[in-house]
Amino acid sequence: MVVKQQAAVHRCSAYVDMKDEEHPPYPAVVNDNNLHLLVEKVGRDLLGPEKVKVGNKVMAGEDLAFYQEQIPGVMFSIGIRNEEKGSIHSPHSPHFFLDEDVLPIGAAVYASLAETNLNEYQHSVLRYMQRKQIKR
Repeated sequence: MVVKQQAAVHRCSAYVDMKDEEHPPYPAVVNDNNLHLLVEKVGRDLLGPEKVKVGNKVMAGEDLAFYQEQIPGVMFSIGIRNEEKGSIHSPHSPHFFLDEDVLPIGAAVYASLAETNLNEYQHSVLRYMQRKQIKR
């Protein structure tokens, strides 16, 4: 309706066709349950259980969904709200301000996730090799 009325203001006509077979809509981002549990565990161990919260679901497109069609994935956020510094607006707001003091915390979470996941993966590969009697 908005597109038609805006076009009419300029003495034009317009319509939106959302049935493009060539470019299908974005799939939903669905976190892999095992990776979700890993993020919760690492976050709680690193930051404390009171700092880890489940976020609200949002209706937004995200490129990660296409990767998740091929491999398991997880999407999570590092909270950056700091009222004292004015970091209270969402990243899509023109008033957004990043409290850069959170960057080392985010880096530590990502590094710890990578290390923990690699250690778990290494152990699962070694167990697989032992079961199949594969020598290193």
